[in-house]
Amino acid sequence: MSDDTDRFEAVYRATYDQITAYAGRRCDSPQDAADVVAETFTIIWRKIDQLPAGAEARLWVYGVARNVLADHRRSALRHRARHRELNAEMADLYGDPADHNVELAAIAQVFRTLSDDDREVLSLVAWEGLDRHEIATMLGLSRNAVRIRLHRARKRFSRALVQAGVRFTPGNAVVPAGRPL
Repeated sequence: MSDDTDRFEAVYRATYDQITAYAGRRCDSPQDAADVVAETFTIIWRKIDQLPAGAEARLWVYGVARNVLADHRRSALRHRARHRELNAEMADLYGDPADHNVELAAIAQVFRTLSDDDREVLSLVAWEGLDRHEIATMLGLSRNAVRIRLHRARKRFSRALVQAGVRFTPGNAVVPAGRPL
């Protein structure tokens, strides 16, 4: 085997589960996540000569996956725009989610209104468990820039929740507007 093949196989084994989870949490379906993962590793194979050594490799792979996911989202947005009317008709037919899902639906709705950058930095902390240094390396930013972005993203998310009428009980449970605490 060649050195490139060995490097690819090593990074694949080391990051496949993490990248699959990363894509799975950000895609609407398992099929979309599988497409993102496959495209990510295809690009890594094509750009194997750019793969950094050591711990940097994992973060570089996350960066590739992030770019693939961004392309996937742009494609999905174009698709949704073409089918917006059909989606509205389906929503009229099937109505709103059951009351027990209202809290999660409200948070998800507000989260989707955030900018891509805000969603990404919040997701990297909450879902991927990356620290500021790892995020900085992945995004090619300073740790201070990541700290500022994270602080501002949290503030914007909090304000958006308040504007949407989502409130928190003293025990940090989420309560939509119109419901008693």
